[in-house]
Amino acid sequence: QVQLVESGGGLVQAGGSLRLSCAASENIDSFTVMYWFHQAPGGQREMLAVDRTFPVKALAYAESAKGRFVISRDNTTNTLYLQMNNLKSGDTGVYYCNGNFRGTEYWGQGTQVTVSS
Repeated sequence: QVQLVESGGGLVQAGGSLRLSCAASENIDSFTVMYWFHQAPGGQREMLAVDRTFPVKALAYAESAKGRFVISRDNTTNTLYLQMNNLKSGDTGVYYCNGNFRGTEYWGQGTQVTVSS
């Protein structure tokens, strides 16, 4: 059973930073694509950032994340990261990682981020 486990959420002041982690139970380089999603209170789950390795390596960000967030993988720890800087109140919500492993999509359980103004 493939598992993705997020951590690193918490309470932070506006303008601060957090780094979210998503630990994978499998070799993280075997995930052809991995995402971070954000779900604001009462809102829908929205894609923030994508790290694709197939067919070519590519990174992409939602407009709300550009210039502030960075997605990355560490294949020594099998962990996906989301570095979040200059956080705003609108960044409050639950953050989920998602990955495609051998054709099947997997989700983590989410980690809560609260940004106080």
